[in-house]
Amino acid sequence: MELRHLRYLVAVAEELHFGRAAIRLNISQPPLSQQIRQLEEELGVKLFNRTKREVRLTEAGARIVSEAHQVLSQIDHFTRVASQAGEGEIGHLSVGVPGGVNEILVQTLKSLAKHYPGVRIELQYMTTGMQIEALRERHIQVGFLNLPVSESSIAIEVVKSEPLWIAMPKGHPLTRCETVPLKALEVQRVIIFPRRVAPGLHDAITGMCRNAGVNLNAVHETDSVVASLTLVSADLGVAFCTPSVRRLWPDVAFRALQSSVKVEQAVAYRRDSQSPVLGTFLRVLRQVIHKTRGPAIREMS
Repeated sequence: MELRHLRYLVAVAEELHFGRAAIRLNISQPPLSQQIRQLEEELGVKLFNRTKREVRLTEAGARIVSEAHQVLSQIDHFTRVASQAGEGEIGHLSVGVPGGVNEILVQTLKSLAKHYPGVRIELQYMTTGMQIEALRERHIQVGFLNLPVSESSIAIEVVKSEPLWIAMPKGHPLTRCETVPLKALEVQRVIIFPRRVAPGLHDAITGMCRNAGVNLNAVHETDSVVASLTLVSADLGVAFCTPSVRRLWPDVAFRALQSSVKVEQAVAYRRDSQSPVLGTFLRVLRQVIHKTRGPAIREMS
């Protein structure tokens, strides 16, 4: 028995006319009649009572047609799922993200949920270093991280570039500055992240300070911007950050740094990845970036 036999059976059962069923199936009537007879012989059951005037399902035929409907429905569902999976319309995606809110990621997830509700997202909060390792070991499929990174097996696409700013408690003396000189940080208690969190960015920051002749007084270490700004809001020091986080921390003051390095945020994924759902995610992400990319906005708090 083949699937086409079930489709023939259902067509004849619904039309109760071999001629109309043949037209619907785009075959001639004699082969259709022959196929139904062969099916009856294979099953050992009479499916239809035929006369010159009418065709009627037998009681056994009605039950078998009901089963055939279920089988064909499952086959159609299977085919649809296979197609959606192949096109990246359904599936599971593990995404590594640093602590803090990434507006581009949020907009990407919103668009993904609207247009591809069959894609299930798993967010895992990780430092840049952890994301690189997780990508290498295939524990996540895509990551949002800070550049620079050096890993030949991983593809990088820059999604945002921002200057490095400094965050400080409200009322801090440096809030009187429109831009903060790097030299002014030398006498401040600085909250910084350890090198293992984001080696490239850590080296860029320390190199920037070293080139300016500034020795940082690092009093606290954290592994995320959320942790850093929590300590800032508790008046435990000042911290490096990017301007995009300032809207979420009304009790913290933010200022640009003079001669600041640029902080590039990127999406990263394995070069050898062949995941259709990753392709869908990247396509939506690129559309979001294209719509939202514009001139940088500087605000004072």
